[in-house]
Amino acid sequence: MTDKVLVTPAELSDMLASPGTVVIDTRDPATYAAGHIPGAVNIHDIFTYLATSTPEGVAEMRDKFAAIFGAAGLSGEETAVITEQSMNTGFGQSCRGYVLLTYLGYPKVKILHGGYVAWTAAALPTTTDVPTPTPKTFKVDPAAASILVDLEGMKAAVADGSKVKLDTRDVDEWVAESSSPYGKDFCPRKGRIPGAVWIEWYRMMKPSPAGPMFKSKNEILAECASVGITPDTPVVLYCFKGARASNTLVALKEAGIKDVSLYFGSWNEWSRDPSLPIEEGLPFGAQPMMAAAE
Repeated sequence: MTDKVLVTPAELSDMLASPGTVVIDTRDPATYAAGHIPGAVNIHDIFTYLATSTPEGVAEMRDKFAAIFGAAGLSGEETAVITEQSMNTGFGQSCRGYVLLTYLGYPKVKILHGGYVAWTAAALPTTTDVPTPTPKTFKVDPAAASILVDLEGMKAAVADGSKVKLDTRDVDEWVAESSSPYGKDFCPRKGRIPGAVWIEWYRMMKPSPAGPMFKSKNEILAECASVGITPDTPVVLYCFKGARASNTLVALKEAGIKDVSLYFGSWNEWSRDPSLPIEEGLPFGAQPMMAAAE
């Protein structure tokens, strides 16, 4: 990554001292209403939206978020800084916002490292005032869409032994005890995408006095090496709906992994299609469950 994505609370405070920065708060509306960074615009849809990677689903997602981000005051000239409560309380939702804006081709996107917890730990000002941004528009760049892969792209990745399929879900999902963070049986099937390896998304972070923060470059590369990922390894990430995998995507890109993409439909989409193969049970010695005959 040529420009760093993560900004500290002090850096964001300096940025807000002059025009040209729009803070996007991804938390739920009630938490946002109780206190937020001055001027921050609340967009909780960044966290809640469930995408499908059909052509129709991709077009719907693209149009929806281009409109939402434009309504928040983004024209392409402003720097968007995405934040959540802390880096591990929103299942990676600030990083999901980064991925969505990057997918749309927005040129200036940052993430507040540590989120609102780090901001308040630095004794920086908060408010309950709700801003009224001037709606704007920005040009969507189709060439930027390669950060995401659709269902067909994920099928191709499964068939490609040179690409690492990295599952970042929680351990109960990885060992097929639960289908989602929303409940064990939220999806019709429990398991893994065939051939996937696993690094639980929490492992990219470590504690600090201001809450969880991403590990250093070398620490992240060490985590990656545990599943055979080097800076030159092509990696396709997935989780349940693309939030936790977005957190890991940012970590990998900040550490210098060159070819990282995200299957945004993730397990929520893959598991609902009975024609797609999965691996069930414990990961050691697991046998793929073959797709149903067409």
